[in-house]
Amino acid sequence: MVVGADKMSAVLDYTDRATCVLFGDGAGAVLVEPSRNEHGIRDVLIRSDGAGMPHLHQKAGGSRMPPSAETVAKRLHYVHQEGAAVYKFAVARMAEISMEVMLRNQLNPDKIDWLVPHQANKRIIEATAERMGLPMDRVMITINKYGNTTAATIPLALADARRQGRLKKGDLVLLCSVGAGFTVGAVLLRWSL
Repeated sequence: MVVGADKMSAVLDYTDRATCVLFGDGAGAVLVEPSRNEHGIRDVLIRSDGAGMPHLHQKAGGSRMPPSAETVAKRLHYVHQEGAAVYKFAVARMAEISMEVMLRNQLNPDKIDWLVPHQANKRIIEATAERMGLPMDRVMITINKYGNTTAATIPLALADARRQGRLKKGDLVLLCSVGAGFTVGAVLLRWSL
């Protein structure tokens, strides 16, 4: 079982309107099991670029700066985000890594049944799909329902699509995500339910 869960409300500065309105609390899980046929995970690609750390991070609370009365008093336990830099990175890298996975698997955009992107921002999702040459009717969007629930966005989108009957057995699905620091990843899978 792969679980993504974050309680973003615990690390948001509610006086910072540039970040606090973007995030939501959420949890989602996906069951992964071995497959003896063409269904399941076909390819995975993950990258990290530490140069993005100044643009999206939490200053204190980790091993580099453990929590203390001083770090709390200085308000260092909140998410810091520079929206313009994050937007540029997310659009470029989510599309880039997704297209690399497609290329590695000799796939054109018309072969992808569903793109399930990280739900950071609707404009990021639309720009990523456009760069990939995918129409929006094959892109799952749930940001309007849940906000950016960070690690839970993709499992929540998959759960919604399954409940709505949009995902069909055998669909070729491309997941892509971006995160703090900066990290980026893509997973190509054939839906098995």
